[in-house]
Amino acid sequence: MVGPVGPVVPPGPRARAALLALALGGFGIGTTEFATMGLLPEIADDLHVSIPVAGHSITAYALGVVVGAPVLAAIGARMDRRRLLLVLMAAFTVGNVLSAFAPTAELLVVARFLAGLPHGAYFGVGAVMGTAVVGPERRGRAVASMMTGLTVACAVGVPATAIAGHAVGWRWAFVGVGVLGVLTWFALRAWTPSLPPLPGATVRSELAAVRNRTLWIAFAAGAVGFGGMFSVYSYVKPLLTDVTGLSVGAVPFVLALYGIGMTAGTLLGGRLADRTVLGTVIGAMVASIVVLVAIALVGPYPVPAVAAFVLLGVASQVLGLSLQTRLMDVSPAAPSLGAALCHSALNLGNAAGAFFGGLVIAAGLGYLSSAWVGAGLTAVGLVIVLTIGRGAPPEPSSAPAPSSGNADPVDRGTDALVTATQP
Repeated sequence: MVGPVGPVVPPGPRARAALLALALGGFGIGTTEFATMGLLPEIADDLHVSIPVAGHSITAYALGVVVGAPVLAAIGARMDRRRLLLVLMAAFTVGNVLSAFAPTAELLVVARFLAGLPHGAYFGVGAVMGTAVVGPERRGRAVASMMTGLTVACAVGVPATAIAGHAVGWRWAFVGVGVLGVLTWFALRAWTPSLPPLPGATVRSELAAVRNRTLWIAFAAGAVGFGGMFSVYSYVKPLLTDVTGLSVGAVPFVLALYGIGMTAGTLLGGRLADRTVLGTVIGAMVASIVVLVAIALVGPYPVPAVAAFVLLGVASQVLGLSLQTRLMDVSPAAPSLGAALCHSALNLGNAAGAFFGGLVIAAGLGYLSSAWVGAGLTAVGLVIVLTIGRGAPPEPSSAPAPSSGNADPVDRGTDALVTATQP
């Protein structure tokens, strides 16, 4: 270990291995989150229910994320971060195995809810672990390394599960995710370092630490602003086939390109967030609005429509990563909880975007109308940030003084976490 603001392991192979273990977990979680959307016909046919009823399993997973992210992060406040990651990954694995063997649609809904519970808490605690591994000055890139696993899942894991589900049955897709969970558990156990929680951390102190206005403004901005992307993504298949004129067989390739765009956005967002977190949030929201308007205008034309859709993947991940870093910064005494709340916000954005996009489509305005709705939602999020969401993060009472007089205040919460790991 080095210095109060340095990494908890020396830079080199061990640090890279720790980040790889965290990314592997992100890959498994990203795969299971989006895989169900491509398996609904097979699930509905096997369980003898309609596709909308089978779709309740998607809603159940999202609700699990919203509930589990803050609750599990708070309950685990006194646990070693490495041990908590192992518990969360074990729960994730069990939830997916139960999904694979669910005999009825009702039990599948319960299993998907259970599988979603560890999702946000894993990314929240993993973000703190990654920051501690590489040092707070590179916290954006640490979060990006873990989130890359999720974006690669959209480019590789989701199409793979769709192919497997069609070829050998949807249950084997969830079995595969369970195997990924087991591999991740062993990787986390072998490669991540022990990381004690902040001194004096309890469930009460973790929850009390988020009683600040800036945190909930950032949460609201994320929940509304990120809904813009989901207003389009939720209806991307009919948009591409009915409006753009692509064949059904071309859709998986477009989704893979979107996943590649998300991966590029994650890597770009990590570097930008290390320079300015709030500036990256604002810039990503502006970029998202521009791209959503572009989709609404060029949707009927295949080449520009696909290009705009890929750019939406880039912009959305820059926004998602910078929002997570911002929520960590504005919750300095409870960074795990702050980062976990980001995934609650994004899943609320998922629900809001799909709901409002569906309203205008149901009203007969066409699939492109969802892009205009998305631009409007992201614009509301941007207004929230620009008007009331630019406040400085609060200083944690337990944090040590910064090492120099001109230290960036947003780093103090992470500094406190890393200092807590020193002997």
